Amino acid sequence: MTPTVHLLLLPLLLSVASAQGLNNKKGPLVNTSLDVPEQTAVPYAIYQFQVSHPDVTGFQLTGEGHEDIKIAEDGWLYLDRPLDWATNSLYVIEPIYTAVVRERSPSGVPLLRVSAKDLDDPETPNGELRYSVVSQIPDRINTLFFQIDPVTGQISTTQEGETMLKAKESLQYSRGEDFSSPNLKKKFDDYCTPNQEIPYELNPFYSCVERAEIRKRNMDPMGDPDYILMVRVEDLAGASENALSSITRVQIVVEQNLWVNPGPITVKEQGEGPYPMVIAEVQANEANATYRLVQKERALRFPFSITPEGDVLLNEELDREEKDMYILVVLAEDEHGNEMESPMEIQVVVEDINDNVPQCESEESVFEIQENEPVGSHVGQLLAHDSDEVVIKVIDVNNELPLFERNNYGSLSIAEDTPVGEAVLTVRASDADDPGSGSSLIVFNISSGNHGDAFAVETDGHGEGKLVIVKPLDFEAFPTYTLKIDARNPEPLMKGLDYDDKSSASVFISVTDVDEDPQFSSDVLTLSVPEDLPIGEVLFHAEAKDPEGEEIGFKMDGDVNGWLVIDEATGEIKSEAKLDRETLEVLELTITAFEKAKPEKYADRVLTVRLTDVNDNHPTLTETQAFICSKSPKPVVLRAVDIDSAPFSEPFTFSFPQGKKSPNWELTAIDGTSAQLKMKKSPSEDKIFSIPISITDNAGMGVTQKIEVIAFAIVVHRIKKSNEEKKKEALEANGDTDGML
Repeated sequence: MTPTVHLLLLPLLLSVASAQGLNNKKGPLVNTSLDVPEQTAVPYAIYQFQVSHPDVTGFQLTGEGHEDIKIAEDGWLYLDRPLDWATNSLYVIEPIYTAVVRERSPSGVPLLRVSAKDLDDPETPNGELRYSVVSQIPDRINTLFFQIDPVTGQISTTQEGETMLKAKESLQYSRGEDFSSPNLKKKFDDYCTPNQEIPYELNPFYSCVERAEIRKRNMDPMGDPDYILMVRVEDLAGASENALSSITRVQIVVEQNLWVNPGPITVKEQGEGPYPMVIAEVQANEANATYRLVQKERALRFPFSITPEGDVLLNEELDREEKDMYILVVLAEDEHGNEMESPMEIQVVVEDINDNVPQCESEESVFEIQENEPVGSHVGQLLAHDSDEVVIKVIDVNNELPLFERNNYGSLSIAEDTPVGEAVLTVRASDADDPGSGSSLIVFNISSGNHGDAFAVETDGHGEGKLVIVKPLDFEAFPTYTLKIDARNPEPLMKGLDYDDKSSASVFISVTDVDEDPQFSSDVLTLSVPEDLPIGEVLFHAEAKDPEGEEIGFKMDGDVNGWLVIDEATGEIKSEAKLDRETLEVLELTITAFEKAKPEKYADRVLTVRLTDVNDNHPTLTETQAFICSKSPKPVVLRAVDIDSAPFSEPFTFSFPQGKKSPNWELTAIDGTSAQLKMKKSPSEDKIFSIPISITDNAGMGVTQKIEVIAFAIVVHRIKKSNEEKKKEALEANGDTDGML
């Protein structure tokens, strides 16, 4: 709408405003704060400034926003163009987040927080954000180990993550140990027991372990995270298909948790020793931790201690009749007494031995009985006690079978993507033997039809069992199951009694097909290739298939240098340009397998390609020209660089070509990257020398290069000057009368 049209509409707009009771939008010309909703239709009357002075004939508007807001001659301030409160309203603060979590970290305890900003008003739905986990890589058993608070963005482990997260296997070093050659050799002896006649350096198994340990300690763990979470944040509380969204990546490394409670510990009373005796070991996650042992309850005697290495010691024999359990509190502290781990409570249970004889309350007990008393009549009570834990219980013989409430539970239909851990059926059985005894306790097991051990029955011991999925179902592999479930007692049946069909039940399970995403044959895709790989060479073959047999294609992202190409049909990845480790050592590629008919059905895997160095660069002089004063020659320092990595770089060898000696120059090494060139005989005049120098790297690769050395002489001349010149120079410079050239 043009300004002219706006001006034509403005009187109508103002008359409408007056008719709608907007007279309160008027006032004197003073500083005023006004609110205008965003995206308001224009023209829109905002406020009328009123001035009573007779000389005022109009108003003028300047300052920020004058392109969108105008003012009429009668003082009406009006909106000429719609306003937008924010642009680019939603974004995640960090593109990649990183976190480290230890094994057995409690679920629900935050590891880190993903934060996002929305420039919309946070008091409106436009600024109400919600967070969610889109995917977890890897996800081998369709179980998320991590969760995110939808409101705060805090990430923590799930209950499954608390119990199932495992760190990569690696060597562990005790207090006082570190990664060094002697310690590594000792651990190699402990675990591998090599032939001691072979030197470690010549043992290929030791060399392999040594290289692996060096790589592990030199590599940034975030370069190879254990898990990658893709986290989405949406506005409009995530409840609208029109919501704006943004995605970030969270890289998580799982570290081993060595701070594990070894309890409860059982120790027999009156043990023979020798004392002190090691009854448990603890180890903190930090190798420099010191340990301290305290008792939780106050006792006169505390026969325990702990060594600096974390060995918990029992210092003397125990007596269960004196105390049947101790609670030890182990503290791991740094050199200043600060806690490095949460305090650990260890239970020590004293096991009873039969070291006390039963004793009657009186040495002699007298009972009177009349003649002709019926058999079974009560005669009296003999009281005795034993300080040991002596429990005698008469139990019923197992002469009753467990019986199912029904022997056929019919048919069940289960989708193949039903989560692991979900219960799909409840079975019940009863047993008429003595309640609470092993004869009446019922356990369930699947005796046939359980292909791939996909199901299990969890029992409460009292006759109720839950049929649970324990492994992912696969319609293509096993579309149906006919399970036979048996109810059994842990106690053996009485002689002559056997279990029959009444102690078994059956159920038929039909697995329904679900259109699943393509599946890669491997969750972790890593490889190393030499940087001199020929162009056109196949370096990797991505393997994936669709469970329903649909045709799939492949695509690749992340190759910023354009070095590689993927075959969409086969998944073969080839080089199409020269690789260069010195430009980029590690390539992080995302390989996507998708259904050609339904591209929205896809799966991603991260392929890590590490380029290994080859000796494709030779040492090069950093300077190819130097100067020497012939009158007072000083050695020229030669320095070289090689962008290859070990063992194809330094130390360098400096020499004259063919190993010959020079009659006028002497070449000696300074260190692994430099040498000095010394002139033996000074020339009588200025001269330029072109000296060939052979420089080879640690692997013997190199070329002959030339260094240009300019030898010059500084000549001092005394110039005879006239008296007039001397006076003039004295006045100008007040200096010497001799000039140096």
